[in-house]
Amino acid sequence: QVQLVESGGGLVKAGGSLTLSCAASRTIFSINAMGWYRQAPGKQRELVATISIGSTTKYADSVKGRFTVSRDNAKNTLYLQMNSLEPEDTAVYYCNAIYVARSYWGQGTQVTVSS
Repeated sequence: QVQLVESGGGLVKAGGSLTLSCAASRTIFSINAMGWYRQAPGKQRELVATISIGSTTKYADSVKGRFTVSRDNAKNTLYLQMNSLEPEDTAVYYCNAIYVARSYWGQGTQVTVSS
Protein backbone atom coordinates (compact mmCIF):
# COMPACT_ATOMS: atom_id res chain seq x y z
CA GLN A 1 0.00 0.00 0.00
CA VAL A 2 0.94 3.63 -0.46
CA GLN A 3 -0.26 6.58 1.61
CA LEU A 4 0.07 9.97 -0.02
CA VAL A 5 -0.06 13.33 1.77
CA GLU A 6 -0.21 16.58 -0.21
CA SER A 7 0.84 19.97 1.07
CA GLY A 8 1.65 23.42 -0.23
CA GLY A 9 -1.73 24.63 -1.39
CA GLY A 10 -3.06 28.06 -0.57
CA LEU A 11 -4.33 31.37 -1.84
CA VAL A 12 -2.28 33.22 -4.42
CA LYS A 13 -2.85 36.12 -6.81
CA ALA A 14 -2.94 35.60 -10.55
CA GLY A 15 0.58 35.49 -11.92
CA GLY A 16 1.96 34.06 -8.71
CA SER A 17 3.60 30.73 -7.94
CA LEU A 18 3.09 27.79 -5.64
CA THR A 19 4.88 24.50 -5.12
CA LEU A 20 2.87 21.44 -4.13
CA SER A 21 4.48 18.46 -2.42
CA CYS A 22 3.27 14.89 -2.09
CA ALA A 23 4.96 12.76 0.53
CA ALA A 24 4.68 8.99 0.06
CA SER A 25 4.69 6.42 2.84
CA ARG A 26 7.07 4.13 0.97
CA THR A 27 9.99 4.50 -1.34
CA ILE A 28 8.83 5.92 -4.65
CA PHE A 29 11.81 4.48 -6.48
CA SER A 30 9.69 1.45 -7.38
CA ILE A 31 6.46 3.32 -8.14
CA ASN A 32 5.85 3.15 -11.87
CA ALA A 33 4.01 6.40 -12.30
CA MET A 34 3.02 9.33 -10.18
CA GLY A 35 1.09 12.41 -11.02
CA TRP A 36 -1.07 15.35 -10.14
CA TYR A 37 -4.77 15.73 -10.90
CA ARG A 38 -7.17 18.52 -10.06
CA GLN A 39 -10.87 18.97 -9.60
CA ALA A 40 -12.61 22.31 -9.79
CA PRO A 41 -16.11 22.85 -8.35
CA GLY A 42 -18.73 21.28 -10.59
CA LYS A 43 -16.14 19.71 -12.88
CA GLN A 44 -14.62 16.26 -13.29
CA ARG A 45 -11.17 15.44 -11.99
CA GLU A 46 -8.60 16.04 -14.71
CA LEU A 47 -4.98 15.17 -15.30
CA VAL A 48 -2.48 17.95 -14.68
CA ALA A 49 0.89 16.22 -15.00
CA THR A 50 2.45 12.79 -14.67
CA ILE A 51 5.99 11.48 -14.31
CA SER A 52 7.15 7.94 -14.92
CA ILE A 53 9.73 5.87 -13.09
CA GLY A 54 12.15 6.94 -15.81
CA SER A 55 11.19 10.61 -15.29
CA THR A 56 9.27 10.93 -18.53
CA THR A 57 6.75 13.71 -18.06
CA LYS A 58 3.35 14.48 -19.52
CA TYR A 59 1.31 17.66 -19.10
CA ALA A 60 -2.18 18.85 -19.80
CA ASP A 61 -2.17 21.42 -22.61
CA SER A 62 -3.57 24.04 -20.24
CA VAL A 63 -0.50 23.92 -17.97
CA LYS A 64 2.33 23.29 -20.44
CA GLY A 65 5.10 25.81 -20.01
CA ARG A 66 3.77 26.94 -16.62
CA PHE A 67 3.86 23.81 -14.42
CA THR A 68 6.73 21.41 -13.79
CA VAL A 69 6.39 17.97 -12.20
CA SER A 70 9.36 16.32 -10.55
CA ARG A 71 10.15 13.51 -8.16
CA ASP A 72 12.83 13.15 -5.49
CA ASN A 73 13.32 9.44 -4.92
CA ALA A 74 15.62 10.06 -1.96
CA LYS A 75 12.90 12.03 -0.16
CA ASN A 76 10.00 9.87 -1.40
CA THR A 77 8.33 13.06 -2.57
CA LEU A 78 6.58 14.27 -5.69
CA TYR A 79 6.46 17.98 -6.53
CA LEU A 80 4.46 20.28 -8.73
CA GLN A 81 5.97 23.70 -9.36
CA MET A 82 3.23 26.03 -10.59
CA ASN A 83 4.12 29.38 -12.13
CA SER A 84 2.06 32.08 -13.82
CA LEU A 85 -1.03 30.86 -12.03
CA GLU A 86 -4.41 31.79 -13.44
CA PRO A 87 -7.86 31.90 -11.79
CA GLU A 88 -8.74 28.89 -13.97
CA ASP A 89 -6.16 26.87 -12.02
CA THR A 90 -8.31 27.09 -8.90
CA ALA A 91 -9.10 23.54 -7.79
CA VAL A 92 -8.34 20.81 -5.30
CA TYR A 93 -5.10 19.18 -6.39
CA TYR A 94 -4.64 15.45 -5.81
CA CYS A 95 -1.51 13.33 -5.86
CA ASN A 96 -1.75 9.91 -7.51
CA ALA A 97 0.50 6.87 -7.57
CA ILE A 98 0.24 3.69 -9.60
CA TYR A 99 1.84 0.82 -7.68
CA VAL A 100 1.45 -2.89 -8.34
CA ALA A 101 -1.50 -2.22 -10.65
CA ARG A 102 -3.38 -0.23 -8.02
CA SER A 103 -4.14 3.47 -7.98
CA TYR A 104 -3.64 5.46 -4.79
CA TRP A 105 -4.82 9.00 -4.03
CA GLY A 106 -3.99 11.62 -1.48
CA GLN A 107 -6.61 13.67 0.33
CA GLY A 108 -6.05 16.74 -1.82
CA THR A 109 -4.86 20.29 -1.25
CA GLN A 110 -6.79 23.41 -2.19
CA VAL A 111 -5.27 25.93 -4.59
CA THR A 112 -7.13 29.20 -5.02
CA VAL A 113 -5.98 31.82 -7.51
CA SER A 114 -7.52 35.27 -7.20
CA SER A 115 -7.80 37.66 -10.12
